Amino acid sequence: MADANVPATQPGFPRIKEPAPYFEARTTHGMRRLTDYAGKWLVLFSHPADFTPVCTTEFIAFARAYPEFQNLNCELLGLSIDSYYAHVAWVRNIKDKFGVEIPFPIIEDLSMKVANAYGMIQPGASDTSAVRATFVIDDKGILRAMVYYPMTNGRSINEFLRLVKALQTSDANGVATPEGWQPGEKVIVPPPADAAAADTRINEGYEYTDWYFCMKSL
Repeated sequence: MADANVPATQPGFPRIKEPAPYFEARTTHGMRRLTDYAGKWLVLFSHPADFTPVCTTEFIAFARAYPEFQNLNCELLGLSIDSYYAHVAWVRNIKDKFGVEIPFPIIEDLSMKVANAYGMIQPGASDTSAVRATFVIDDKGILRAMVYYPMTNGRSINEFLRLVKALQTSDANGVATPEGWQPGEKVIVPPPADAAAADTRINEGYEYTDWYFCMKSL
């Protein structure tokens, strides 16, 4: 039975800055619901299949980066359209063959219910498998970013760490971050709201290039 306090799942393709589609699913760590992650950030990511080489490299990288995600108050949750038993066997195989323990849950999604709710099934690319989709959900359950990769190419896990850090920095400071931004680097000040504010921007103490492009250190 669904949680009585759960908001209705948004119809259609998920959209940034709207509530993430609700899910309730069996995982390798028991049942998991979107509401279990209230107050935490969540990176939900899908992979095409267990026991495949590209997916194995991604899971190893996610596992190694897991402590860094946890330091950001962020949890990880994998998904593929495989059974719970396949997930358990694959996790055990990764530990046996690569010496890496997978510390986060993996959703069993044989019904493709979660995959369809999040648009992980891409007709023409993955009719019966989930593509490499990654979703960043904030601590209020809002979808903040989504990235899709083709079946043939692995993701950069460091980029998702960087993205969570950037999103949290923007939220905390009301700023934007430039290309490739890393913590400690300068951030972008939001452009002025009107022409009068644009006229005075040069005198506001920022690193000024033009009225619409100013940076500062945090």
